[in-house]
Amino acid sequence: MSAAVSVSPCERCACELEVDDLRCPVCGLATPEPPRTEAVVERARVVRCDSCGASVEYSVEARAPRCDYCGAVTHVEMTVDPVEQAQGWLPFSVEPSVAGEALSRFLGRKAFFRPSGLAEEAALESMRPMWWPAWVFKAGVEVSWTADSDAGSRRSDWAPHAGQTHLDFSNILVAASRGLKMDECDRLTPHYRFDEAVGEARGPEGASVERFEATRSGARRRVFQAVERLASEHVQTSGDIPGRRYRNVRVAVALSSLRTTRWALPVYVLAYRYRDKPYRVLVHGQDAEVVFGESPISAWRVLGVVLAVLAALVLTMLIAGRM
Repeated sequence: MSAAVSVSPCERCACELEVDDLRCPVCGLATPEPPRTEAVVERARVVRCDSCGASVEYSVEARAPRCDYCGAVTHVEMTVDPVEQAQGWLPFSVEPSVAGEALSRFLGRKAFFRPSGLAEEAALESMRPMWWPAWVFKAGVEVSWTADSDAGSRRSDWAPHAGQTHLDFSNILVAASRGLKMDECDRLTPHYRFDEAVGEARGPEGASVERFEATRSGARRRVFQAVERLASEHVQTSGDIPGRRYRNVRVAVALSSLRTTRWALPVYVLAYRYRDKPYRVLVHGQDAEVVFGESPISAWRVLGVVLAVLAALVLTMLIAGRM
């Protein structure tokens, strides 16, 4: 399949632009009107999950009628928008057998509310290697800040201060997956090794690719929020604010540059069944020590805790009533 329709960068600041951008997101310069052409843009045929909404590129070889993420029924659809493809790929460095061992360790972990014998009774139903999509941004930021601190306060407790600084942020990741939850993406992200990037998909046979559905313009809003948060943290921890104590920190940021890259990140999605109920576990595609997911809860143990708490409350009331 062909890549998405390319757009020339901003003529003023060279920021990358999207097809539908009317103005540059960094400097605000109006974008030139695109030439009118009759070029045919290739569309994608994808498999869409009817439950979680995730979509993967359609593969005749896979012939899988169920979602790789949640196991729900899928249907085939033709996309209306041009295809967005990954520009960088992280290869799988964890073999399927190692991912299976990671699941065994996960099931064998001791936890009070887990049923006893979980590791022995659980049965692996499927193991699906996946690449999930994410935007990765690099941004240059001009930061202006104001704050009150005890420096120069003289007879007062606080004195006003202000300053400006330039910051460069790299590898700000914004998840574009619909099959993974946001907290799952956050737990996977710190363990990826971007220095091992390759230009093509390298992984176990039958690995699927979740397609990009988050637009660059939509991701920019989250990037700007992340930049504001990181800038505020930097100002408060870098020593830019004079004095030993400070309060009322206010930060204003303005982007001076913005570069984006679409990445495909590896993960194993494993499904196991315990007493006729399915559960999902994720194993990092580059670090088998990162494994987390769902596990059953023993109703008897929960009931035991509730009864113990109630008994303790009743006993406390009886003691208090006799005093």
